[in-house]
Amino acid sequence: MRLAAILMAAAGMLGAQPLKLNLEHLASKASDSVDITLNGSTLQFAAKFLNSGDPDEAKVKKLIMGIDGITIRNFEFKKDGEWSAADAESVRTQLKGPDWSRMVGYKSESDGDAEVYIRTVNQKIAGVAILATSPREFTVVHISGTIDLDSLADLTGHFGMPKIKDGRKSSKM
Repeated sequence: MRLAAILMAAAGMLGAQPLKLNLEHLASKASDSVDITLNGSTLQFAAKFLNSGDPDEAKVKKLIMGIDGITIRNFEFKKDGEWSAADAESVRTQLKGPDWSRMVGYKSESDGDAEVYIRTVNQKIAGVAILATSPREFTVVHISGTIDLDSLADLTGHFGMPKIKDGRKSSKM
């Protein structure tokens, strides 16, 4: 299983500071990279192209109405050791603030590691961050805005995010 990248977005309406991802040095080492930044205006524009008559697309449309931004950074490498523990720690350090809490930790020798963090403001989810790594892949995803975790899975397969099917990642986006 390949692990997907960094999602990050500015959350100006919520007063949050965007994650500061200083990962440009990884792009020059990567054989493949993804760099997606969608702000609230871009997401609202994209939502206009979703069919409200289609139940799946209607769910996605409803979910993204509360999202202020999505940022994804993904780097794939031809050999191990192109990214360092310091790269991952630079992301984790920002997710140790008072509003952030680690929700999930996944460690697999064959698949790599993944961590999911949530940000809460006034007892509502205001952000989600995912850090996923393997020896040849480094990904950060950050979503900011009002987020319904039950509906978040509906975003997979849209806006460059990997499609999640039955709990497993599919290569189709």
